[in-house]
Amino acid sequence: MPEHAIQRPARRRRDRSETTLAAAPIKPGMMGGQYQPLSQSEMERIHALVLRLLADLGLSQVTPSLEARALAAGCALDSEGRLRFPRALVEDVIARSKRRFTLHGIDPANDIEIGGKRVHTGTGGAAPTIMDFHSGKYRESTVADLYDIARLVDRMDNIHWYHRSVVARDAKTTLDLDINTTYACLSGTTKSIAVSYTDSGSVRAVVPMLDAVAGGKDMFLKRPFCTAVCCHVVPPMRFATESCDALEAAVEAGMPILLVAAGQAGATAPAALAGAVAQACAEVLAGLILCNIIDPNCRSIFAAWPFVSDLRTGAMSGGSGEQALLSAACAQMASFYDLPNSVPAGMTDSKLPDVQAGSEKGNTISLAAHAGASMIHECAGMQGSLMGTCLESYVLDNDLLGAILRTVKGVEVSEDALNFDVIRDVVMGAGHYLGHPQTYARMKTDYLYPEVADRRSIGEWEDTGRRDARSLARERTQEILATHYPCHIPDDVDRKLRNNFNIILPRARMFAGSEIW
Repeated sequence: MPEHAIQRPARRRRDRSETTLAAAPIKPGMMGGQYQPLSQSEMERIHALVLRLLADLGLSQVTPSLEARALAAGCALDSEGRLRFPRALVEDVIARSKRRFTLHGIDPANDIEIGGKRVHTGTGGAAPTIMDFHSGKYRESTVADLYDIARLVDRMDNIHWYHRSVVARDAKTTLDLDINTTYACLSGTTKSIAVSYTDSGSVRAVVPMLDAVAGGKDMFLKRPFCTAVCCHVVPPMRFATESCDALEAAVEAGMPILLVAAGQAGATAPAALAGAVAQACAEVLAGLILCNIIDPNCRSIFAAWPFVSDLRTGAMSGGSGEQALLSAACAQMASFYDLPNSVPAGMTDSKLPDVQAGSEKGNTISLAAHAGASMIHECAGMQGSLMGTCLESYVLDNDLLGAILRTVKGVEVSEDALNFDVIRDVVMGAGHYLGHPQTYARMKTDYLYPEVADRRSIGEWEDTGRRDARSLARERTQEILATHYPCHIPDDVDRKLRNNFNIILPRARMFAGSEIW
């Protein structure tokens, strides 16, 4: 079929005519912070160790460019070549860093405000494999998978951004990988996106792409909708050279920066959980200081991400109770510093979207949300300790995230909620609340209804085929991927991108009628 004859289906819009976002049972950015695994004195003790680590130990392998900037700002290089950060500088940067900012969506309707214990949930990770939707076997992930996941995320109300969750193994070079990852994310969703860039060359290469989608040269700076994910350290307490170069270029390009320190407790971070938290905080603050030295107005996100090892084998244990505690404690430390932050949760060790996956995700995400994490990354779609992903998991996890966010909203205690007259009228009248005006009014404002979870009676379930949640999620996944092809990038802009960049994703793949779905 000629390209000009292919018709994109109209984009489906969410129907919010009956319940406005303000009156909905959940919304992005509800206040967390009710769960506090650390006392005030314990946070102060951790902070004291953080300051000592930065001042008396420092980090090695700083890049020449950042070394020059840091020395000019008051840091010192010791005889071992370790960059040390004086306590006064650390505390000054914490005090002047941005406390709140808008994380822009490609579509302004998807903007979110982060900071101040406002809780948001989204994707993340770098899985090298994906469970093939048709065969059920894990295979290497591709650019097409990145695009399909983006299209799913675009339709999931409780997944608030798209941080690329798989690595495109069909990209031949690192530059092709970073360019195609950015392109697939941009093309598949209008939510805020995040990409991990290999080096400064990749950052500079994608800026024209971001400008083109934003509407022209330098337009991206006005609404920066792509976050650079910077794993700027190699724990314990070393800078990552290429990632630091990427960090410097991304700050100069005006991108928000996700500053990630991802040591593994018992391996590259202390086995003691408090020590792992302290090391991660020190490593992230080192990056925060560098970002602020480059640009005091930088939008930086404090991402202390210590992971857990199963100390019997050394394998990662992303679904463990210890991981839940670590992420919650890191969220609490970020609140101690009053910094926009991110923690990882939902990284089940199960290879399937099964009972183990549900229990591990529910436990870890709930604690992070109630601890008040600004952004909970990797909490949708991930399987196998971040080594794999599964398409229907995004649909299943969207339901789970909704339920968790509803618990974050909590119980409203108001005059109407504690209305004596309502109870008296029912007691003295019909004897039930089913038809009462308050019940009808609160049906859509107080109660959240899942999209996939089955609440029918056993008899109805048996009469309609005895299908489980995963089966229903697969059906919903297939429906979305067969019909939802976002069309926010004009055709002429897309053609220019393809003329200027080595885009792997076939143009026909981006339209209805694809043989895959």
